[in-house]
Amino acid sequence: MTVTERLLRWGLGLAWAAVPFTVWPAIGDALHGESDPLRITAAAGAWAVWAVVLIAPLVPHPLGLTALRCVTPASLVAVVLAVGLGRGHVPVLTLALALGWAAIVVTAAFLPLTGVIFVNGPAYPNERRYLLGVPGALLLGPVELAWCGVAGLPTAAALLLAARQWVLGGVCSVLAVAAVWVLGRALYRLTRRWVVFVPAGLVLHDAASLAEPVLFRRQVIDSLGPAAADSDSLDLTQRALGLALELQLTEKVEMSRITPQHRGGEAGASARLLFTPTRPGMVLAEAATRRIRVGLPQSSS
Repeated sequence: MTVTERLLRWGLGLAWAAVPFTVWPAIGDALHGESDPLRITAAAGAWAVWAVVLIAPLVPHPLGLTALRCVTPASLVAVVLAVGLGRGHVPVLTLALALGWAAIVVTAAFLPLTGVIFVNGPAYPNERRYLLGVPGALLLGPVELAWCGVAGLPTAAALLLAARQWVLGGVCSVLAVAAVWVLGRALYRLTRRWVVFVPAGLVLHDAASLAEPVLFRRQVIDSLGPAAADSDSLDLTQRALGLALELQLTEKVEMSRITPQHRGGEAGASARLLFTPTRPGMVLAEAATRRIRVGLPQSSS
């Protein structure tokens, strides 16, 4: 772990540790006029979630990254909703501090480098993982809806029950359990898509594109570099945002690609393929240290 990564890791932990003192006062003031059961439930739930997420920077793991990226935006949304819907008066400075601090925490949680830190937590000492970009189609609604289900439904269920809305709260509780189990696992799978440098070469671990992880041995790797805009290589980018990299091989490598017609995987082979990591520059730098030639792709003509 580099010095920058250590600073970001501990800075994120400290920023989250300060949330009860920077963000919660605004929410507390906004909920001042609500019933005691509702305020107590909100406070107890907030402390429980805060304590769980506080562990994430201490023990980096893809599961912790999922929790961090589900909870931190909720703190920002909670401030806005509490102020907009609450009956209490929130001082301007308290509100400004809450909104600003929550925005800082959210920004830090979603930095690409934060993803690198967390996915490498359980990695072996001789390997290095780099997250792949979220498939473009999922960014147009599915990811946001999944987040609303995972973060919003449990909160709504707890507050409805605290307000003695038993029927609606019960229904919401059932939906919340289903959302956390189904949608939470789907969000977690997005944090387990990566390119991995290992002593033998490079592994592409992407359940959205490949039925099984594929190892590209260093001996068959010709080059790795930024992809040309008109490249006709096998596209495994899933239309993720960012710079795509092209891996060129000296021979075709067998792989089982997932397609709409073959969700279980379609056997094939390719000597040229594209993928999109969240930190392409770091991937290329790591490739150079692993004795993999880095450069612009060669023409296929």
